Amino acid sequence: MPFETIELNVEDQVAVLSLNRPRSLNAINRLMMREVKEAMDACNADASVGAIVVHGNGRAFCAGFDIKEGGQVQRNAEQWRTALREDLDFMLLFWDSPKPTVAAVHGYCLAGGFEIALSCDLTVAAEGTRFGEPEVRIGSSVFYMLLPWMTTPKVAKELLLTGIDKVDAQRALSVGLVNEVVPAGTEKQRAMELARGLAIASPTVMRLTKHAINQQYEAMGLRAALLAAIDTAAVVEATGREDRAEFDRIRERDGLRAALDWRNARYASRSAGA
Repeated sequence: MPFETIELNVEDQVAVLSLNRPRSLNAINRLMMREVKEAMDACNADASVGAIVVHGNGRAFCAGFDIKEGGQVQRNAEQWRTALREDLDFMLLFWDSPKPTVAAVHGYCLAGGFEIALSCDLTVAAEGTRFGEPEVRIGSSVFYMLLPWMTTPKVAKELLLTGIDKVDAQRALSVGLVNEVVPAGTEKQRAMELARGLAIASPTVMRLTKHAINQQYEAMGLRAALLAAIDTAAVVEATGREDRAEFDRIRERDGLRAALDWRNARYASRSAGA
């Protein structure tokens, strides 16, 4: 099927879903969300597909949601809740798929991109990959609270409250956020090797085993916690966003690079004690 923002190919029982907006560092927009859903639905229904690899074309896996698309949208809390629920459903495509999912990440793996990687069953990271959840630094919210389920409370709070976006691959490995770190340029190959090993197993056994693992998290309240986080994020997005308003003003006037430089300068001066 033809796509604009992704590519989908099947190789040796493995579906390869490639995020394909390289000029935007594969930032997620609404069209990409719709196309990824179509691709995932097709893979889930295809008996010849035993596993799914997700990776990004170009110099990054994914830099998160496209802030150019929604930066100036004015919504009340209920409207934000509806929009964020759509974002949550998008992320859960990878978690809920009956097929095992493997993320191959490189370059930047930030915000929504980081959350895709967390949602996949396995993640292979290239050396030099940078991870992080920088939303708080532009006065925005982290709507998809999967990170606290993936690592320790101290690490989750560090990443989410500081908005640090320069966590390297080895640190991500040490705190349980990725499975392997491999030389840059080999991450997709290694992900394919893992996926092929998963794909040769009985599809029924694989589906039921993944379901049983996920049900452990459901029993501990994961989905209810994710939905509760949506309510909090909606309030954050609808009120008290002075930093985000200024970020958006600079972006509209001077461009995204200038807005990011403003953000980084503010945090650099604060960390230096200014």
